[in-house]
Amino acid sequence: MMYMGAQRTQIYLTKEQRSRIDAECARTGASLAEVIRTAIDEHLGRRSNEEYQRVLDQTFGSIPDMPYPDRSEWDRGHG
Repeated sequence: MMYMGAQRTQIYLTKEQRSRIDAECARTGASLAEVIRTAIDEHLGRRSNEEYQRVLDQTFGSIPDMPYPDRSEWDRGHG
C-alpha cells in the first residue's frame, strides 16, 4: 500500500532487527514497510498535539472535587 505524501527513507538495521521484522512480516502477512511504519507509530504515538489538546479540553473539569495544590505548594514542590 503506497501512502500519499510518503517520503522514501533508507535506514540500516542490525541482523537481529531485520530478523525480528521479517518474523513479524511472516506472522502477520504485512509488508516490511508496513511493519516498520506501525512500529514507529506505536513507539512515537499516533496522536498529534492537536488531538492531545482536544482530549485535554474534553476532560477538563471532569473531577470537580479533586484537590490541587495552591501556588505556594507548587513553588515548594507540591508540599
